[in-house]
This record gives sequence, structure tokens and C-alpha cells, in this order.
Amino acid sequence: MERDIVIIGGGPAGLAAAIAAKEAGAKDILILEREKELGGILNQCIHNGFGLHTFKEELTGPEYAARYIVKVKELGVPYLLSTTVVDLQQEGGGITVTSVSRKDGLLQTRAKAVVLAMGCRERPRGALNIPGTRPAGIFSAGTAQRLVNLEGYMPGKRVVILGSGDIGLIMARRMTLEGAKVLCVAELQPYSGGLKRNIVQCLDDYGIPLKLSHTVVDIRGKERVTGVTIARVGDDLKPIPGTEEDYDCDTLLLSVGLLPENELSRAVGVDLAPVTGGPIVNESLETNIPGVFACGNVLHVHDLVDYVSQEAAGAGRNAARYVLGGWAPRGAGIPLVPAGAVRYTVPCTIDPARRDGDMVIRFRVGRNMRRALVTLKAGEKELIRKKRPVMAPGEMEQLTVKKEWLTGSEENLTLEAREEE
Repeated sequence: MERDIVIIGGGPAGLAAAIAAKEAGAKDILILEREKELGGILNQCIHNGFGLHTFKEELTGPEYAARYIVKVKELGVPYLLSTTVVDLQQEGGGITVTSVSRKDGLLQTRAKAVVLAMGCRERPRGALNIPGTRPAGIFSAGTAQRLVNLEGYMPGKRVVILGSGDIGLIMARRMTLEGAKVLCVAELQPYSGGLKRNIVQCLDDYGIPLKLSHTVVDIRGKERVTGVTIARVGDDLKPIPGTEEDYDCDTLLLSVGLLPENELSRAVGVDLAPVTGGPIVNESLETNIPGVFACGNVLHVHDLVDYVSQEAAGAGRNAARYVLGGWAPRGAGIPLVPAGAVRYTVPCTIDPARRDGDMVIRFRVGRNMRRALVTLKAGEKELIRKKRPVMAPGEMEQLTVKKEWLTGSEENLTLEAREEE
């Protein structure tokens, strides 16, 4: 097959990108989704809290996804389900997308542009080096969520959760509502990795203790988990002897971080950022490979799906502009340099000539901050100066940059966050 744009992933990012590309004038679009239905991870997120920014109302995950699925169908954007993309290759100015499915077998699609929207996956136990035996009863929080919400299976009755990411916090509440006893949530860092609202609504409201600067140091049990030991960690994140606490439990849930799914990105030669694990992109969300765009959690892990949709819509519009032509040639761009407590920025470079309007810079800080000052400078010229009473690593931040602020001759832009003295 030949297509103008192939979108890999039919979750919230892929759906928003497809809709925006279609509305921007692209006609020949194809979504490839490995699951048997569109919607991605939202299908198992039956709690509310989605859509406040996008639709100005509170929706569940499936309700939020349904809004986009209906729009995709109304626009007549074709999609293939149960179809897994296994390879991407540059060929003759285009991208060859190789996919497989039970129905159609091996498919090769030649695309003028590709939008990477594969999402992310959870970090497994094997990446944590937790000592102890390897019994049943250890689940990632997302797996437990799927078992409870979609398959009607309770993973256990007495639960310890390692990691305070949003999925772990939400599952602490979900397991409690289903009759389980959540003994505690242990977090390695001295701060939570989740949204403040989830700490309040999912832990505080149910009396579930959050133990910061703690980690699991032992797992007990032969056939099934019978208990775990947690201990306090020091500034070097290593366990402190003598601080061990034993918990009798039958289940350990892991909510210890998300990893962007970038195996396909590597295959096609996309440069990845060491901090996020996602592609390095410019102001158009285009990677180092012309015509390959990235958005959503495959680019960097977001805290709100509303921001995923906003970002993905930009990637879809830019993919359409790339295919239809008529925008400025690709330049080197102005480097956007993180400083102070800023861990990373998206994008990494900005070319004002390729923007047809204002643009959003998204970033995260690396530690909890109070009375924070955020500045964006072009050399010594200060473009943005904002004060924030609180900033946290678990919450993504964003700034809007006016197109007229930049001439294109700037050597670099510096985004810094620091605490005021």
C-alpha cells in the first residue's frame, strides 16, 4: 500500500493526530493499532478525571477515548486493528512501514510521513534489582488495573505498592474499593511521582500511608508472595540498615516508572534523548528524520491525557503540512537548553520560520520546589519570567512562546527553574 501519512498507535495520541491531519487537508491517512480496538490505555482507565482541559467536563478514560473514536469514524479515517508494526525503514525519500496481522499477514506500507504514537510501557521488576524469591503475586500496576477493570480478576487481598506513580496511586484506591487492604505505598524518592490530586484522592482519603524515601529490600514466598520487607533509603538511595519493616501480604504492585516504546524509533534511526528516552524533536515535533513525527507518551511521559491530545494534534497538523508542502525548509533551529532544576524540554530546538503561530514548550523539573522562578532567555534577553509557588517532578509544566519574540538569529534559548532566595 501507499499512504500519505501512517500513524502508529490508535490510542489518545494517534487518534488526535489523525483527526488533526485530516482536518488540515491530508486525505490518505492510515492508523495502525496492535490491540483489537481503538483507545489505547484509556480503555482500562475507568476512573474519572479526563477531559477537563479538552472538553471542560470530567470523563472516564473510555468516555474520553470514545469522543475521538467517533470523530475518526465521522471523518472516514481508515484504521487496521490487531496489526503490529514490526519495522520502519527509510527508502527513497519515504518510510516503509512493515506490519503483521492474523487477518492480512505481512503488510508493507509506503508512507510520505509517519507519526510515532506508540505510547509507553511500565518498567518491570527485572529492571529494579529487588532481592528475594520470584513467586506469583507480583504485578505491574497497569497489569493489575487491566485485570481488575477489564477482566474482572482480583490480583490479591493484602497489597503493598512500590512506587507512587499515578497508576500506582489510582490502583491503591481501586484495590481498596474492591475489598483489598492496601498496607502502604513505598516511594524510593523523597517526593511522589504522581499528581497531588491523586495523592489526596487515592491515598489520604482512604487512610493509606505513603512512605517516601523507602523501597522494597526483600520479597518472601515460594509459590505465592507471603510478605515483603521495606526499608528507608539515604540520600544515595541505598537502604539504611536497621530501618527494615516487614509486611505480610499476598501481592506486590510495581508503579516504578514508564518507558516510551521506542524500539521502532531506533530501527529507523531516530535520535533519542537520554533523559526522557523519547525522540529528540524540533518545534514541529519532527525527529531528525524528515517526515517522521512523534507525540504523546512515546515522546515523553505526560501527566494528563488532555496534554497528550493537544501535543498530538500539533504533530498531526505538521505531518499534513509536510505532505502537502508549502512550509519553510527545515533548518538547524535554535537550541533550547535546560538549566537549573529543569530536567528536559520538548522541543529541543525551535525554528521560528517554520511556525505559523505561537508554540508551547513542555518541561519537567527534577525536584520539589517552593517559590520557584521560571525564566526563558534568548542570550541575555529575558523573554518569559514566571513565579510558581510549587513545582514537582510529577507534574508537567508548559510555557507559551510568541512567534514574534524570536527572529531566528538567536544562538540559543535557555529555560531555567530555580528557587528564589
